[in-house]
Amino acid sequence: MNEELYVIKEGKKLKCGYTTGSCAAAAAKASAKLLKGERAFFIEIDTPAQIKLKLEVKNQYIDGEWAHSTIIKDGGDDPDVTDGMEICAKVRKRNDGQVFIDGGEGIGRICRKGLFGEVGDAAINPVPRSMIEKEIKEISNCGYDVVIYAPMGKEIAKKTYNTNIGIEGGISIIGTKGIVYPMSEDALIKTIYLEVDTVGENIGKENIILVPGNYGEKIADALNLQGGKVKISNYIGDSLLYVYNNKFKAITLVGHIGKFSKLSIGIFNTHSRVCDGRIEAFIYYLALRCAPIDIIEKVKAAMTAEEALNICIDNGYDEIVYDMERGCEEKIKVYLKDEHYPVKVIIYSMERGAFTCSQ
Repeated sequence: MNEELYVIKEGKKLKCGYTTGSCAAAAAKASAKLLKGERAFFIEIDTPAQIKLKLEVKNQYIDGEWAHSTIIKDGGDDPDVTDGMEICAKVRKRNDGQVFIDGGEGIGRICRKGLFGEVGDAAINPVPRSMIEKEIKEISNCGYDVVIYAPMGKEIAKKTYNTNIGIEGGISIIGTKGIVYPMSEDALIKTIYLEVDTVGENIGKENIILVPGNYGEKIADALNLQGGKVKISNYIGDSLLYVYNNKFKAITLVGHIGKFSKLSIGIFNTHSRVCDGRIEAFIYYLALRCAPIDIIEKVKAAMTAEEALNICIDNGYDEIVYDMERGCEEKIKVYLKDEHYPVKVIIYSMERGAFTCSQ
């Protein structure tokens, strides 16, 4: 970028980056210039965020009719698996004014309906396609064939959600703003929605299993729960509403006592920066069981949910975890405004495994 762009998150100054879509548009524009005999060491493009980018061009060369250029992806301070990878474009001229854009090596292909293109299309989102077309038309209106490729794309894609949402063989060229804003919650939530859609289309809508992370997924498998599984991180409320409004018949949630103790008192975003009510949840449910003050004081002094749970169990209050499961279910039904909706919640601890309520 001409000037580095920053945002403030949780009191920290974090550097923004640029999307794979911006990289693809810049690489294509540089290649189009190369066809005119103009070698660009830096290329400028516009972004939908109304921020101009000036990106360094690498590895330019002509191979027959095709001109090749590379841009190195920079995710800024966002934890992005595509950071540092090569996004390349090869371009050749046409004479009919049309622009055809496709994906080559390392770019995934759409394998399921319901995404941003047709089955078999390259996984290049509509906004990057528009950016590519706009930028190369600034060089000439002669028309171009454009192929976006990424030499490490197939390997990097294994670290993404692409397979889960129906994209095979490589990365996606994405980005609605052209700029990567660190720690984007919108991007995470949209990925969850895509996974929910995929479950509905390919497994059905009888029951869906929502888990905050990998271990919850393992617990669900060990319990032989039936239904497609989606990892929802801390976004319990957003995920529940999306599932409910997409007409799934039932929901099962499997999660750690640390997150679901919060859910049991009505906290639907469980990230620690949003709130922390773990110990307060234990105190609430102990109070409902008229636990003596000395046990409540012990729990109040606990540093973790696991420690608080052990105190409860060691003092004969084993039922607390089942109370929390029922509390989660009740809070979810209120949140969805449907007291008859089938919801099952299973809480586990790392020390004691899963607690499955018989009621």
